[in-house]
Amino acid sequence: MNAEQAWQDLQRIRVPQERVYDEVERSAAGGSGDLWATAALMWLFLAGLGLDLPGWAVGLVMAAYTALLGGVAVLHNRRSRVLLHHTRCTPRMFAAFVAGAVVTGGTALLSGWLVDPLEPMPGSLIQATVSATVFVLFVGPTSRWAAGSARGHGTHAADGGAGGTGETGVGAHR
Repeated sequence: MNAEQAWQDLQRIRVPQERVYDEVERSAAGGSGDLWATAALMWLFLAGLGLDLPGWAVGLVMAAYTALLGGVAVLHNRRSRVLLHHTRCTPRMFAAFVAGAVVTGGTALLSGWLVDPLEPMPGSLIQATVSATVFVLFVGPTSRWAAGSARGHGTHAADGGAGGTGETGVGAHR
C-alpha cells in the first residue's frame, strides 16, 4: 500500500467523522428553541408552585412538568439529522450537565429562600424569573463549550496522519 492510497483511506473514514462533529456543533450552536422551551416550562412550573396547591396537585404538576420536558427532549432528538448508535459523552459534556444542574437548582433554592418572606405569588414569580434567566444565561454558552470538545476527543491520531499538508476536516476536501 502506498502513501497516497493510505491517505485516501484515511479521508474516507475521517470525512464522515468530521460531518458528525459538524452536526453536533451545529446542534449546540444554533436552534436555541429547545433552550427557550425548557426555560419557559421551568418558569411556568416555579410560578405555579406559588399557588399554594394541595399535595396531590403538586404531584400532578410535577408529573406534567416531567412529561413536557421529556417531550422537548424527544422532539430535539428527532430533529437531529445524525443518528448515532453510540454517542460520545466527553468529560466536558458531563461536567457541563452537572454544573448546569447545580447552578440552576442552587439558584432556584436560593431565590426561593430569599423570597420566602414575600407573598406566595409575587415571590414565586420572582423565583421563577431569576431561575429561568440563570438557566438561559448559563446553559446556552455552556452547551456550546461542551459540544466543542466532541471534535477533539479521540481524533489526535488522525491529526498527525500521513501527508502533513495541514488540511483537516470536511472543508479541506469539498
